[in-house]
Amino acid sequence: MIRVSFNARMAQDAQATSEIYVALFEIEHPELAKPIRLSTDNTERLSSDPLYYGTRSTWRGANPITEPFLWVVASTLLPSDQEDAPAAATLILENLDQDMVNVVCSFTTPATIHMAVVMASSPNLIEAEFTDLNIVSADIDAGEISLSITREEIELELVPGGRMSARTFPGLHR
Repeated sequence: MIRVSFNARMAQDAQATSEIYVALFEIEHPELAKPIRLSTDNTERLSSDPLYYGTRSTWRGANPITEPFLWVVASTLLPSDQEDAPAAATLILENLDQDMVNVVCSFTTPATIHMAVVMASSPNLIEAEFTDLNIVSADIDAGEISLSITREEIELELVPGGRMSARTFPGLHR
């Protein structure tokens, strides 16, 4: 069962509604000075010169005034709830600027991405959240940038696992 807010439930059950879902993304990498924050909704005009839109949210400790989520023309396939497969998603960004390609191609190690689904009218209330996912590949062509996102597979954990010793688990040995 997925818990959703009352606003989301009313929007789902309504015959017609002005409410829309918004996907928020936060991309982190050690080589980035600050996280990249993206939104799939142009909720508010953030600046007139240069003109850009975005969503103001406090998700993941962002300051809504100084750290808004910038609107990007994107579509997404959200992670599924399959039990036998890792959570996997695809983020498809419209390739509008060469700088976007330069940023994507500048990393040799995987970046971490966090995703949240919110309602446009209540961007601080998280409807669904998927954190600590890795960008595992990027396919770039003239029209779009397709980022494949997944969590680390359980099969990649170290074998044998950690020992229950006093050094590794001090709380168990008091």
